[in-house]
Amino acid sequence: MIEQGPIRPPSESKSLLFRLTRNCPWNRCLFCPVYKGTKFSRRSVAEIKKEIDQISEIINDIKRISFKLGFAGKITGTVISHIYPSKDYGNIYRHVAHWLYFGEGSVFLQDANSLIMEPEDLAEVLNYLHQKIPGIRRITSYARSKTLARRKSGQLVMLREAGLNRIHIGMESGYDPVLRFMEKGSTAAEHIKAGCLVREAGISLSEYVMPGLGGRRWWQQHALATADVLNQINPAFIRLRSLRVPKTTPLWGKIDQGEIELLDDDGVVQEIRLFIENLDGITSTVASDHIMNLLEDISGTLPDDKAKMLSIADRYLALPAEERIIYKVGRWGGAYRSLDDLGDVELRGKIEQLIDQWNLETPGQVDKMIKEMADRYI
Repeated sequence: MIEQGPIRPPSESKSLLFRLTRNCPWNRCLFCPVYKGTKFSRRSVAEIKKEIDQISEIINDIKRISFKLGFAGKITGTVISHIYPSKDYGNIYRHVAHWLYFGEGSVFLQDANSLIMEPEDLAEVLNYLHQKIPGIRRITSYARSKTLARRKSGQLVMLREAGLNRIHIGMESGYDPVLRFMEKGSTAAEHIKAGCLVREAGISLSEYVMPGLGGRRWWQQHALATADVLNQINPAFIRLRSLRVPKTTPLWGKIDQGEIELLDDDGVVQEIRLFIENLDGITSTVASDHIMNLLEDISGTLPDDKAKMLSIADRYLALPAEERIIYKVGRWGGAYRSLDDLGDVELRGKIEQLIDQWNLETPGQVDKMIKEMADRYI
């Protein structure tokens, strides 16, 4: 029975996670605190296969438990309840049981750029994964545009045929001055080339955009250029991840030195509105599916839902300042998910009491308290 391993899955993840590299091959991005100071290296095909074998053994063992409990190999709530409280099983074991129970068949290749592996090696791993672990329906990976732009179309087709269904690219911006300032390591042209190659290979593409990344200096250019790049790619998904800056990142030092001034929440909403307004001729689904985004309900599929998304931004920006404060406290406090939540009288009363208390204890510090609440999610 295997209790330990190199995978450290998030507790609520429904994907099996495999690491094909150790850390990120480009760890200089100013806003990323995750990989700083870490040494990059590739994991060997043999090492990855060994890990797949370990997971396969765990799956077989869990099915044996199911048979022993009288469920004929089916992973039921009773089987899960048998495994989770027991000290005989480690986190990896529980995670695999969780994956089997939900039955979604999703696998995620971890770290920032799994596709830096040689395509033939990665295809070998993917084929082995399907061979050893039945029930896989989707395999997803992060990838960098610079890496993808060097790949040939036939190599990506080979990976799709081996089972790679979806690629996530952290584009963040399509404006070259912002990309250079943030030391992103990719250009707008590379983003376009990479995204088009992925789409042409028949792989579902998610592009991540970071509202606020251009600060006050470049917010308009950042919004317009990023929209232009995405209009040339037409990815399946455009995912918004608004900028929040931990003090552990190099970007915090740039802010402290006055090299960049960040937008406030209202400025980010204004930028998002300009960005969406300029998405044109594409059929992407815009997703604001993260707590870092003030307006989670700015989401929909283009072009049909464009007017709806713009109306949500307009609705927020048209609110009186006091109403925007109430919404921000509710959102960053975890109580609000939509502007419609402002109509909850009981909840609104509690938020107003909290704001009154802040004003009594620290007059004029409401904005600071709101920022501290939002920064907790970093």
